[in-house]
Amino acid sequence: VQLVEYGGGLVQPGGSLRLSCAASGIIFSIYSVGWYRQAPGKQRELVAAAPNGGTTNYADSVKGRFTISRDNTKNTVLLQMNRLEPEGAAVYYCNVNNARLGHDYWGRGTQVTVSS
Repeated sequence: VQLVEYGGGLVQPGGSLRLSCAASGIIFSIYSVGWYRQAPGKQRELVAAAPNGGTTNYADSVKGRFTISRDNTKNTVLLQMNRLEPEGAAVYYCNVNNARLGHDYWGRGTQVTVSS
């Protein structure tokens, strides 16, 4: 199983970035997907999730600014991040999981820096 994140980088406050995660080695459509982030000195936290067959959900801090989407035909999950704030600077991780199968996979992360 491999998860590879793309799209991190440096953006000014108020700017936008789109992260993508490409999955391979799994039947992507039966997995729930999510994006997490971890800032220096802080715990990893859920940013957005798109459960298999469920509704998307977001951390309160990103509601209205971030959008998660998945494409089961391309085995990808996207995170569109708008109006980024300095507090959004972190390493962002892609996660896919299937509780019934006991599977929980993580990408290596992609750095997002929000700075002027």
